[in-house]
Amino acid sequence: MRPFHVHLCRFLKGFMDNMQYAEELLREFLVFRGFTNTLQSFEKELPTDIGRNFQVDKILDLVFSVYVPNYQADKLIALLNFFKQRFSSSSETVFISTLSKLEVSILRYYIVNALQSAKHEKVVEFFQANGSYLLQKREDWTPWFAIPYIKNPSLDPQFRVYFSKEWFDALHLSFRNFLSEVFNGTHILKVISTEKNTVKYLKDGIKQLNNKLSQLQALLETKEAEILYLQSLAPSDREASILKEINSISDLSSEASSKDDGVSSRVKDFREPVNDSLHIGEKITTTNCGESSSSTGVLDKSTVAKSSSMGGSVGQSPSEHEKSSNVLQMAHTENSIDVLGEEEFPEVKVDFQETFLGHTSRISRCRFSASGMNIASASVDGTVRIWTYDSSTPTSRNATIYCGAEIMSLDWECRSDRLLLIGTADGGIKAWNVDAKRVVCDLSTTTGFPSVLDLKCSPVEPIFVSAAASRWNGFHKLDKAGFASLTVWNMKTWKAMTVLPLGEDPPAITSLCFNHNGKILAASAADGMIHMFDMSAGLQITGWPAHDTAVSSLLFGPDETSIFSLGSDGKIFEWSLQNQGRVLWSRDCTRYCFPDSLKICRHEIALDSNGKRLLVTSGSVRSPIYQVQGHTLGLRTLPHSGAITSVDWHPTLPIFITGSADHSVRVTSII
Repeated sequence: MRPFHVHLCRFLKGFMDNMQYAEELLREFLVFRGFTNTLQSFEKELPTDIGRNFQVDKILDLVFSVYVPNYQADKLIALLNFFKQRFSSSSETVFISTLSKLEVSILRYYIVNALQSAKHEKVVEFFQANGSYLLQKREDWTPWFAIPYIKNPSLDPQFRVYFSKEWFDALHLSFRNFLSEVFNGTHILKVISTEKNTVKYLKDGIKQLNNKLSQLQALLETKEAEILYLQSLAPSDREASILKEINSISDLSSEASSKDDGVSSRVKDFREPVNDSLHIGEKITTTNCGESSSSTGVLDKSTVAKSSSMGGSVGQSPSEHEKSSNVLQMAHTENSIDVLGEEEFPEVKVDFQETFLGHTSRISRCRFSASGMNIASASVDGTVRIWTYDSSTPTSRNATIYCGAEIMSLDWECRSDRLLLIGTADGGIKAWNVDAKRVVCDLSTTTGFPSVLDLKCSPVEPIFVSAAASRWNGFHKLDKAGFASLTVWNMKTWKAMTVLPLGEDPPAITSLCFNHNGKILAASAADGMIHMFDMSAGLQITGWPAHDTAVSSLLFGPDETSIFSLGSDGKIFEWSLQNQGRVLWSRDCTRYCFPDSLKICRHEIALDSNGKRLLVTSGSVRSPIYQVQGHTLGLRTLPHSGAITSVDWHPTLPIFITGSADHSVRVTSII
């Protein structure tokens, strides 16, 4: 008896572990899709499942007590098709055949039930909706299309048997036995265990590939640094040395390919940007089209020729550029803190650029409107300007707004593109109507939380969320911003609806973002945490430690299966929302986002409409653009004369904006 007892215990333990694994998968799916009401019902009903086995009676009740009497034929057919899709292997042919026969009987019972209830119109609707589906089956359904027009079908010899109680009882029992046999605990255990083992195998494989890829990336970075050094050599020596280094990388890539072909193919792709970065000394040609002034500022328009320029700035000779590329140190000026080692990224290929010169102090925020037609830019002197970059766009919305305090946050209302929300360092929240050209609401946070660090409008509902902090000493002291307050506001009544719970004495919330349907709100904190809120219930549903320092910027990935975060230490992570805590992609941009840059700007990230390029506020005169998808290392923007302090992407086009400490805002369209 002892061996049997041990075997039984192991079986039960494996069964419970696998059922728990399946429940966790379901929770992740519901959170990811934003089905928060379903999640709450699931959590409420789960403790009532004592045996944790398949509930045959509940499925029978769903079919015969809900779908059939309520004439929900579409749901009934979908459920039966769902069962059929569970069988895919050749060993389950018998199950598929049996279920097909049961499906015919259940659908005929649906028709009989409707006729017995004198619902002839439901039978007609059923055949109109599913007639072609039924005729494709082998069973002879043709006579059944006439049944709604037979006076007493229960007396007809062809249909009489289906109206008898004995036939229904036999159908009910057969369906019960079938479900009990197919979905018994052993079968479920086998399916879940197989799925679990497959996932584990894939995770192990991915982990090994990531380790190999990390080693190759480290090797590649070393070789790139050597190439930068070689660029300063004499031309003849440089060509020979570069060829030698590239051959070395190729040999190492070939050696890695003998271990794993998939990883080696990535190494070959990584070589392309290395070659591109060798174009030293090429010049960018610009054509000045003049300056035009308006009530909101000056646009300096310059169209950059479509060339393959990869290095060198305007008016700089090749020798000057080669000299500057050797200086690997920080250059501090009044308005910029530049890392000169960023020449390893090639410059973007520019279609056109326009520069807005209407501000008189450092830019703190700049944002495209939801349609991309208008731009709002703010400066630390408390001025917000609304303007357009396209000459074909009407300038009727152009305006200047004086707020009287440093602008901390900007966000456009997503649904109508008519309202701009402005958050200030003195606790003010203004709502500007671009059509009426006036402030339609002037709100204030509580006196205990005077600094509005971020604002975010829901993409669906007429609400927005404000993140306010109890203290403010600058972005370089985010970890000392005091406590947080997250308030949900109604944009129709302009009143506070609720305060989202963060626990006792929570660290300041630094950045906010909604998912596509507005059901999930992500919030990053000064202690490095990321929090996720269910907006329907007004509750926090999950959270995890993301950085060792304050998180300065946060945004959802393009398909919302991941979320990007940028720490004040310059580290970027892409986090999986399906496997919480797992890093899908990362970059260390401390060479650009170094701590001293926080004294003049907030580090932030912006993702293009395709989800492939990540633009970073660097505190340098250039900003890096990382390739999130693909294997190229990235690009860099054309330089401002001061540090770049804010960035944003156009919602649909390959156009980005950069605000700078030189008081300018630049719109760049790339090829």
